[in-house]
Amino acid sequence: MLNNTSAMTNTQRTFFGHPRGLSTLFFVELWERFSYYGMTAILLYYLYTSVSDGGLGLSQASATAIVSIYSALVYMSGILGGWIADRLLGMRRAIFVGGVFIMCGHIALAIPGGISALLISMALIVLGTGLLKPNVSSSVGQLYARDDLRRDSGFSLFYMGINLGAFIAPYFVGTLGQKVNFHLGFSLAAIGMAIGLAVYLLAGRHLSAEGLRPANPIPRGLMSAFGSRISIFIAGLGVLVLILGPTGLLTVSTLVNTVTICSVVLPIVYLILMLRSRNTSRIERSRLLAYVPLFVGAVCYWVVNEQSSSVLAAFADQRTNSVVFGFHVPSSWFASLNPIATIILAPMFAYLWFRLGARQPSTPTKFVFGLVLGGLSFVIMAGPALLHGTDTPASPIWLVASYFLVICGSMCLSPVGLSATTKLAPAAFQAQMMSLWFLAPAAASGINAQLVQLYSPEMEARYFLGVGLAVIAAGGLMILVGNWSRRRMVGIK
Repeated sequence: MLNNTSAMTNTQRTFFGHPRGLSTLFFVELWERFSYYGMTAILLYYLYTSVSDGGLGLSQASATAIVSIYSALVYMSGILGGWIADRLLGMRRAIFVGGVFIMCGHIALAIPGGISALLISMALIVLGTGLLKPNVSSSVGQLYARDDLRRDSGFSLFYMGINLGAFIAPYFVGTLGQKVNFHLGFSLAAIGMAIGLAVYLLAGRHLSAEGLRPANPIPRGLMSAFGSRISIFIAGLGVLVLILGPTGLLTVSTLVNTVTICSVVLPIVYLILMLRSRNTSRIERSRLLAYVPLFVGAVCYWVVNEQSSSVLAAFADQRTNSVVFGFHVPSSWFASLNPIATIILAPMFAYLWFRLGARQPSTPTKFVFGLVLGGLSFVIMAGPALLHGTDTPASPIWLVASYFLVICGSMCLSPVGLSATTKLAPAAFQAQMMSLWFLAPAAASGINAQLVQLYSPEMEARYFLGVGLAVIAAGGLMILVGNWSRRRMVGIK
């Protein structure tokens, strides 16, 4: 095993006082997020824009549903990617293979190939993101000894790379895609990932040698049996596609419904297995039960947050006055509001919780704030239709206010949920509890795949009010179950 202390001694103060490997992972993640958020900034518009204008000509309901299941699959793929890294490839190889898949996925979209190219792209980007995302984050942790005081600061810098990539992507990929050609926009996303891969190949030597080996490799004697099972599964999937294809059952609707069911059932199964496990003690089981309301609350919050690339993107494109000071703002640029708000608000909330210290609200109470703010971000979006009708373009200020409210909610809920997940996790399921946490936005996206199909200009006010008030009501329920949850967090504050 690599001696982390000596490694850090040799490389310290090369990237803002941190190990040199942090700069490698910072820029890999920056360019991966550039490619992903650049692609999502124009994906919805590509799906519902008419074929004559370079799009696929899908209905808006189908387009928003596809964007939602895309998001759900990306979140769920992290479980598979983590398993492949731990058992087969090791984290460093998983990152590289994932980056190659992502780049090929964007290339598939860059080639005019219709629905077939879209499905191939989705499969490649989902699998690639599952391999890359969780393992890049884990690799950051490997750069530091457990007691290294720079660890939290290093993750903060890494987090800035994520948001910087997400911030700049819509201005480049979005502008090229909407102003010139969608496929050129997707090409730029592929170039972004290619730059990230180049950085990784040139500077990967600065990363921990631990990541080169699987943490828990499959024994050699079992590899052939494992390979046979994978082959049987892939063959069975292929036969299923061949059977369903000619019958007309393999449709976008079938795919959407399947992903919705899987995204909701998977975390339930995950949680039940941990609750019934012999490795879970009585106290740990109590803490898991305390975690259930937090998880459900997180799903409700992410139902709102995850609609930024579907319903809010459609609102930006079709209902927003995009002329600002005489300049026509591409609707894809509004996708940068989320990372802008995060960059501004994250340090403010971190300082707030630090200053409050022991006086800060409990975890369930912070979740209440997050849900109420998230719900309000949708409630105010009913304002344009209620005040001026749906025939008058809305001021962009409505979207700006909505994004800042929902990110304020995220600051109350998301980092707090991550912390609670690590504190309430049974000792035998530390890593799997983190996977469970990331299934909350996956479940929300699966639910959204059904929900967003209800959105239309005619239903606009009722849609935003209905979803927003439902999320606020979830915050009210959290108040009622907060004491119950706190009592079961045995020994945990």
